[in-house]
Amino acid sequence: MSQSRLSTALEDGLLALPEGQIAVMRPSATYDVSALPRDRVTIVHGFYPDYAAWESAGYPVAQELPRATVAIVVVPRAKALARAMVAAACANADVVIVDGQKTDGVDSLFKACRKSLGQLPTLTKGHGRIFWFQATDAFADWASPPPAKGPHGYVTTAGVFSDGAVDAGSALLVDALPAKLPHRMADLGAGWGYLAAPVLSRKGVTSLDLIEAEALALDCARRNVDDPRVSFHWADATRFQGAAYDGIVINPPFHVGRASDPSLGRAFIQAAARLLTPSGKLWMVANRHLPYESSLTESFRNVDTIGGNGAFKIFHATRPHR
Repeated sequence: MSQSRLSTALEDGLLALPEGQIAVMRPSATYDVSALPRDRVTIVHGFYPDYAAWESAGYPVAQELPRATVAIVVVPRAKALARAMVAAACANADVVIVDGQKTDGVDSLFKACRKSLGQLPTLTKGHGRIFWFQATDAFADWASPPPAKGPHGYVTTAGVFSDGAVDAGSALLVDALPAKLPHRMADLGAGWGYLAAPVLSRKGVTSLDLIEAEALALDCARRNVDDPRVSFHWADATRFQGAAYDGIVINPPFHVGRASDPSLGRAFIQAAARLLTPSGKLWMVANRHLPYESSLTESFRNVDTIGGNGAFKIFHATRPHR
């Protein structure tokens, strides 16, 4: 098996780790930490599936970055979040290591860091780059500002889906919801809570569970939704174990990194069928090019297309298979 960039840099002597604690920020569950001294590593994560995977592997896991000697920034897709992670690493560690794929923007991050700091040690490998430097206050202005309301009137922050505008698919789903909804509702993959207010405004709704894997998004949802009928759950929606719901709404994710992966949407459909009562109802929006019809008919007895446009399609499914 090919060595990772981190392992290569350490084992080839390009990078030497000082003594002290090592914080690895937002690594995927498959990120290679084998070259790190295990007893000094803490994983820092806000995405529940990865958080749970590292915890199951026996690593200490935290949502907030602790003080550490070394902070390893595993570059996420979102540029603003990546920069905020570098700023946080500089504020809480002595040595900062940045590791990421070219498709996630590591090269632009490297150029920005080099512009401020001059030449930096680096290694390119496996369609990505790793580089490192002594912590500095040069990137203090990259720090993420507190969550704030955007032009759309909702609180969002860097790193959450559709942080700058209401997602067009979610808006279309709202328009397709009936005037009356079932009593006990859930939103799987609730994001920063856009669907909550429209769902709660429908007749009949007595409770709504917002289930979201990204802690940054769920924190925004808590700020956006103030209703005693709502409960917030930081969890993997595809594995969530909750009481049976009468109705569910979903706008499922369909990307792993930058790659489209319809299996994520299929997992959300299967989870919805599992979580609904025998007479439960599902409302779902999906990108038009994604092939979810077969998954819906496998999981529900009745499936109807109730709306859509050139980009999205809206489904209503009832009577989940048991």
